[in-house]
Amino acid sequence: MTKHLAPFSRPGGGAVCSTREWMTAHPLATDALLALGVLVAMFAGSFADPHGPHGATFGTRTPHPFSLVLMVLGAAALVLRRSRPRSVLAATVKLTLLELVTGEPRAPVAFCAVVALYTVASQTDRPTTWRLGLLTMTGLTGVAMLAGPLPWYAQENVAIFAWTGMAAAAGDAVRSRRAFVDAIQERADRAERSREEEARRRVAEERLRIARDLHDVVAHHIALVNVQAGVAAHVMDKRPDQAKEALAHVREASRSALNELRATVGLLRQSGDPEAPTEPAPGLGVLDDLVDTFRNAGLPVQLAVQQGPEEGSALPAAVDLAAYRVIQEALTNVRKHAGPEAKAEVSVVRVGTSVEITVLDDGGTDTPEPATVPASPVPAGGHGLLGMRERAGALGGTCFAGPRYGGGYRVHVVLPV
Repeated sequence: MTKHLAPFSRPGGGAVCSTREWMTAHPLATDALLALGVLVAMFAGSFADPHGPHGATFGTRTPHPFSLVLMVLGAAALVLRRSRPRSVLAATVKLTLLELVTGEPRAPVAFCAVVALYTVASQTDRPTTWRLGLLTMTGLTGVAMLAGPLPWYAQENVAIFAWTGMAAAAGDAVRSRRAFVDAIQERADRAERSREEEARRRVAEERLRIARDLHDVVAHHIALVNVQAGVAAHVMDKRPDQAKEALAHVREASRSALNELRATVGLLRQSGDPEAPTEPAPGLGVLDDLVDTFRNAGLPVQLAVQQGPEEGSALPAAVDLAAYRVIQEALTNVRKHAGPEAKAEVSVVRVGTSVEITVLDDGGTDTPEPATVPASPVPAGGHGLLGMRERAGALGGTCFAGPRYGGGYRVHVVLPV
């Protein structure tokens, strides 16, 4: 069984998390506590003599009252270190310089400048950190060596140089880590948004694909059923044999429509990945059968298929299916919207790296579905030509449909192989 561990599940993690949240929510109080800690450390350090006979010994010296005042002022300035970091750094450096020049015995007021320099380095850029850090290091160390109460080679002077340098380096490291963490978080957020947008895009594309397929199947077969039913009703009394033939075509078209709808709905109802289809998708290989269905419905169709130098090489499945659906939809529109005496011509030519499909008709009396397929406005009459444009655009091709000179309509689609 998989166990989900909560954040900070280690011992004491809850207290650490609560303390961190409180510090984040109350920055001024956090800085006040830090200033109090710095003040206590400076007081303790001012009562210790590092040059005692047994090393640093507490209580062997007493700081001057003026030094105590400087320590209190330096610690008080640290309360505003986040809101005014440069001003606090300037104030603590001045207090440190004043202590170095006048203090006897010395008090560690420089500790305030170290904390202020760390704050500035953690909130500014690297060039600013270098400039202010070098200025603070050299200024405090130089004054301590030249004007301080101790010899220039004293370890306290070296300590000022070392502590200010480490403060600048530590602040710059913290700033770099924060920037790195923020960049990772931003990248993760952007990736999450990209995944959501990609998921929505895939859903939208799948909906459009299903809508196109359903439209092509239903429009084609229902148009044939409608035509054959009309023929059967018209010749039922005078030509019963022809009526039976028309009804047979109706039965065949309806069976094909039901089979394709069942296959499409079956794919949509699957909870997992769709299984491989048991039958190949329609393509130009069954173009003759498609044309025959329109011929049986009373639409004379002339078919011309011309292969290029790549004759014998199969088209990609997506291109093959798109070409088939384009011809199917174009002939369906001819049968639905052109006159009863209309004729159609279909040509499929493979030229170089593309396949050109042209469907022509000689016109009729009915008003056709809007044929011009613009780039932005959606046609108001139907979805067939819009679906053709979407199929061609998805493969990087082009689609044009418009009236012919002298009557009729022309559909011309170019699909890259």
